[in-house]
Amino acid sequence: MSTHHREHRLLANAAAEQIARASGVVRHDIALTLGSGWAQAAGELGETLAVMPAHEIAGFRKPVLEGHSGEIRSVRLASGKHLLVIGARTHLYEGHGVAAVAHGVRTAAAAGVSTMILTNAAGSLRREWKPGTAVLIRDHINLTGQSSIEGATFIDMSEAYSRRLRELVLEVSPDIPEGVYVQFRGPQYETPAEVKMAGIMGGDLVGMSTTLETIAAREAGIEVLGISLATNLAAGVSAEPLSHEEVVAAGQAALPQLVELLRGVLDRL
Repeated sequence: MSTHHREHRLLANAAAEQIARASGVVRHDIALTLGSGWAQAAGELGETLAVMPAHEIAGFRKPVLEGHSGEIRSVRLASGKHLLVIGARTHLYEGHGVAAVAHGVRTAAAAGVSTMILTNAAGSLRREWKPGTAVLIRDHINLTGQSSIEGATFIDMSEAYSRRLRELVLEVSPDIPEGVYVQFRGPQYETPAEVKMAGIMGGDLVGMSTTLETIAAREAGIEVLGISLATNLAAGVSAEPLSHEEVVAAGQAALPQLVELLRGVLDRL
């Protein structure tokens, strides 16, 4: 194990210990990372046992974006299982490095989590996916040029997004579409030419998160479910200019539907 790898693990273990002390929950079963516009779903999924400002937990930072709660929450589900809700995501474009991006996932692993739900807001390449449409991530294309794994650690990514978990979602919402998520580094939105390239490569959604977290989760042996909220048509698909406010507004409008979807999935896990 490299020195960096050991440091990342120690930091994740320290964060998990703080969360266990604050919540009284020794082991969490499921983790949910909330993307832009998803933050308000956190309090509607079960009984909240503890809410922690993320920046007070080792390795986490205050979010730079409106639409992220900046909180870590421990929730007891109706099933009796414990859910760790991570409302503080570090994006690669913030410049803190890949380890900071993967820290939430590594903390979840240290907290005992075996299933991780990663959500995000994304631009849609498909006109039929109107703003507010939830889309299952079937696979991803990582265009950041980086990985959250260091050294000769070879992880199988042939089923990065669990087929079993996707089938559970389809039980809850049989009409939910599936697509391939393409991550660009950001923070600028993609150009029409970049969006066209993503489509030629087989992409359906474009965004600035998730793929590096998925890689870290698979390295930790965590099963991943990815759900995008299509908040806007990507550049070149729509003639309208893109804005972050539009992304947050689409998330707020879709919130009741997103909460219902998450509840249905969590009931089955």
